[in-house]
Amino acid sequence: MNIFPAIDLFGGKAVRLYKGDYAQMTVYNDNPVSVAEDFKRCGADHIHLVDLEGAKNGVPANQETIENICASFGGFVEVGGGIRNMETVDAYIKAGVNRVILGTAAVTDKEFLKKALLKYGSKIAVGVDLKDGYVAIKGWTEVSDITATDFFEEMTSLGVSAVICTDISKDGAMQGTNRSLYKELSDMFDIDIIASGGVSGIEDVRALKEMNVYGAIIGKAYYTGAIDLKEAVEVAK
Repeated sequence: MNIFPAIDLFGGKAVRLYKGDYAQMTVYNDNPVSVAEDFKRCGADHIHLVDLEGAKNGVPANQETIENICASFGGFVEVGGGIRNMETVDAYIKAGVNRVILGTAAVTDKEFLKKALLKYGSKIAVGVDLKDGYVAIKGWTEVSDITATDFFEEMTSLGVSAVICTDISKDGAMQGTNRSLYKELSDMFDIDIIASGGVSGIEDVRALKEMNVYGAIIGKAYYTGAIDLKEAVEVAK
């Protein structure tokens, strides 16, 4: 299993939201590049970046910071947040990003998703945010009527190779991850699932690895010291 330590970007800084609430934002570091360098020192070779301003407004706002992180980190970088057109996808791939994550656009604009998959294949992933079993969009501000199962079935049929799946109720709450959700989805679908939201202790990492989940995102637990990233990377391997 791959560990994806996360940097959520807002205003060029590394921040975290509590349960997706922009009003409950904590700034952890003014220099995200130094955070990425610490990830590397801990043995992480994958990184998960989210442009929170992009997710909220639909327009990427942290490209320069993301480029700097790509150049400094040197490992596998995936980016999501406000990617709603091919120009943005092209720009990120050109900047050295290994995988671009489509979120809201994957729900609301299937033609764009198909076009991106046709051009870039496995360099395109889909991020899905779930709230009470339904897909949420627009930076978690709206809940659709699409169930998790229906969404995964459609993504599989379209040829999506990886899905970053976040349970909003667990995100940033430090109450453990939704193991039953990831077990159910990984048993049902032949797709790389990256668990996101609530990975708050080393036991979560062990449990997800035992389920053969492809990856796990570690966010707040790294910043608060609840998970030793070096240990998490070793346990996942």
